[in-house]
Amino acid sequence: MYALAQEQLRLDAGPVDYLLLALYFVFVLGIGYLARRAVSTSLDFFLSGRSLPAWVTGLAFIAANLGAIEIIGMSANGAQYGMPTMHYFWVGAVPAMLFLGVVMMPFYYGSKVRSVPEFMLRRFGKPAHLVNALSFAAAQLLIAGVNLFLLASIVNVLLGWPLWVSVLVAAVIVLSYTGLGGLSAAIYNEVLQFFVIVAALLPLTVVGLAKVGGWNGLVDKVTTQSGANELSAWPGNELTGFGSNFLSVLGIVFGLGFVLAFGYWTTNFVEVQRAMASKSMSAAQRTPIIGAFPKMLIPFLVVVPGMIAAVSVQEMMVFKQRDAGEVDYNDALLLLMRDLLPNGMLGIALAGLLASFMAGMAANLSSFNTVFTYDIWQSYVVPGRSDGYYLRMGRWVTVGATAAAVGTAFIASGYSNLMDYLQQLFSLFNAPLFATFILGMFWKRMTPTAGWLGLVTGTGASLTVFGLAESGVLELPGQGASFLGAGAAFVVDIVVSVAVSTVTRPKPAAELVGLVYGLTPKEDRTASTTGEDAGWYRRPGVLAGIVLVMVVLLNIVFG
Repeated sequence: MYALAQEQLRLDAGPVDYLLLALYFVFVLGIGYLARRAVSTSLDFFLSGRSLPAWVTGLAFIAANLGAIEIIGMSANGAQYGMPTMHYFWVGAVPAMLFLGVVMMPFYYGSKVRSVPEFMLRRFGKPAHLVNALSFAAAQLLIAGVNLFLLASIVNVLLGWPLWVSVLVAAVIVLSYTGLGGLSAAIYNEVLQFFVIVAALLPLTVVGLAKVGGWNGLVDKVTTQSGANELSAWPGNELTGFGSNFLSVLGIVFGLGFVLAFGYWTTNFVEVQRAMASKSMSAAQRTPIIGAFPKMLIPFLVVVPGMIAAVSVQEMMVFKQRDAGEVDYNDALLLLMRDLLPNGMLGIALAGLLASFMAGMAANLSSFNTVFTYDIWQSYVVPGRSDGYYLRMGRWVTVGATAAAVGTAFIASGYSNLMDYLQQLFSLFNAPLFATFILGMFWKRMTPTAGWLGLVTGTGASLTVFGLAESGVLELPGQGASFLGAGAAFVVDIVVSVAVSTVTRPKPAAELVGLVYGLTPKEDRTASTTGEDAGWYRRPGVLAGIVLVMVVLLNIVFG
């Protein structure tokens, strides 16, 4: 993606744009400084003292996901595949977010664990805990590298600095406020960043639609240049790489909608951590459900601009026709900004892009430092020290993680569409973890040995599919290899876990209360409906039902 450094992508930013950017960074660093004053214990640093209201954690929940995956990755997908990209939101996110809020958050929050791996420790024991902690830590460093690389790319385009200088500068900015204020600084900055991102992308979408003649004009241009198949979300053959409509729908529903989506949203501590910082179980349950409302509408701000770029920006049109050129799909949003936005509005758009990448990277860092400090360092390397020691260690871990992300940032540079890379990471790390979680949460007979063996073999299955696809043995264009790898990981994990559980000893039922659905009293997994949690609009089930109806309607209208 070094094409970003080329002259044709240089954005013509003026003094007013730089002023707006400077003001934004003053606010970001100021929030970090103020949050630092509220940090006195490791719980404050890693989980905000479990004191935040649902609307704050809900917006932070979705802003943490508004990093490279959403902004550049989904606009690249929109430019390459069109409307089938909507599946990543309406099939591949919202249902899993609702499941997390209604079913799984009572177990996470009620057990008072500090991380997802710690839940694994209580359910399955140390081997599964260590496997999960190490795999999660590796995944966060790789994904932080994606966000850092794209953040540096924007600095590169704006200022013309060498990419390695841009990477270092971008890393220092994020490290400054995350290291100062911990999770609170990250969360309050994510709330600010959410509104900045919307303020940046909404005008770009509106101006872009005006340029191509409105929605009907976009439909006509896409039909003429790419074909009507990019205007319908289903069956999405180009996205999955399957020639059969049935297999494509099955891949989207099972591979993306069930395994990848549920694996990501229900077990990824980056997201779950925001909900666990809430002040009550009801607020924790509402956190992902509140986030689902904007999640439904975000594709209109990221996918549609990508589609507009593919039919209106000369360089992108040439690249799509020839599959070669001086730009790639990751450049779609920047090219559109370059062509459409005047000074002033360009500054807001740049701040929005920077905000998205910083939110994504800060989420990776804040979750990594919690898991590494609590689940690896405290559990296996240096146990039994004072709380102040682990608070200091958490800050040093943040510095080390940032340095590691600088290295992994350059891995991301080899992909013309970063969603291919990210979906592969999710199939490797999240799909087997979800299988272990869902089986262990609803089947009390699953044993500790099955917990870690299922994880290891499931990850191996996904890695095997990846190797076969990379070597050409499996011909799966698009992101079909990720969907197939996720399905293989899930099935292998389940089969191995069931088989191993039949020949090994389970934990006593008394030790599984609060960890297994059937053994946990209903009152222990039911949120309060009084006081601050009173009112129908604060009931997780009611809110989830409203979201579900809305997302079904969106699938019908744009399907």
